[in-house]
Amino acid sequence: MAEAKELDLLAEAHSHVQSTGLKTGFQAAIDFTAGAIGGIACTVVGQPFDTIKVKLQTYPQLYTGTIQCTKSIVRSEGIPGLFHGTVPAAAAIIGETSVLFLAYGLCQKAVSRITGTRLDNLGTLERASAGSAAAVFSSLVLCPTELVKCRLQALTEVMATSNTITERVGPWQVSKDLIKRDGPMGLFQGLTSTWLREVPGYFFFFFGYEITKTLLTPPGKTKDDLGLVKLIISGGTAGMCLWVGIYPIDVIKSRIQVQSLMGKMPGFLPTVAKVIRTEGFGALYNGLLPCTLRSFPANAALLVVYEYSRKWMMDNAPNLANEG
Repeated sequence: MAEAKELDLLAEAHSHVQSTGLKTGFQAAIDFTAGAIGGIACTVVGQPFDTIKVKLQTYPQLYTGTIQCTKSIVRSEGIPGLFHGTVPAAAAIIGETSVLFLAYGLCQKAVSRITGTRLDNLGTLERASAGSAAAVFSSLVLCPTELVKCRLQALTEVMATSNTITERVGPWQVSKDLIKRDGPMGLFQGLTSTWLREVPGYFFFFFGYEITKTLLTPPGKTKDDLGLVKLIISGGTAGMCLWVGIYPIDVIKSRIQVQSLMGKMPGFLPTVAKVIRTEGFGALYNGLLPCTLRSFPANAALLVVYEYSRKWMMDNAPNLANEG
């Protein structure tokens, strides 16, 4: 009798472990998919601003400001010039956001276990820390695709100032040339500066998002009850917190990734020292205006689409996703 009871308990425990594992896997898949959908929205909204930002960061001697840079692009390359690098940009952002939100969900669970706090009771700092940890993994996807994107965006300037490239090429050719010249690890040029940007950047991002949602939540309501306008404000604020906090690091990353086309670039700290010595401290903020203009609508689109698509999938998922 006792043995039968023990067997029943073991079977129940095994069933619970299986259910918990399936639930975690299902929620991770939802986070991954919602992150990818949000990344598409972010790319569509933000690409022209991003192109201008990269050109100002990497060739400040050619442009006096955002408006002049925009006019120059449209005059020499037409409106499509604002969208150079869209394919790798989409790959970069979709890859990054899908892995980011997948890792964010798992990192929140890890923080919950470490702190002994229920998942739905995690505070702003705890969620921001989970977002920062998630960025370690998303950077591994982002770095290669963003490297190709930045080179395509600055190809006109590279062709004008160097004999390295004499004709415009597409993302696949850029990728093949990179691997041929530097091997597979060549795709990870700028990874250190990507980590230096993304890890603190996503702490600021999720901190700004969570604190804004908290401030906008009326008494007696929860963050889940926020409407579209308040989510837009929260998402836009998150993006601005990210970029204002880590913009100089992004400038150095773009320099390393684009100008390595013309020869091997020094590391992160030597590049910082060279930029400050030859161009002044202000050069670390070249392109901040288009970046700020892009960050609010692009990140609002990212987070609003992520939240709504995730909620729809959770609401329409099998009972497994909503158990426990």
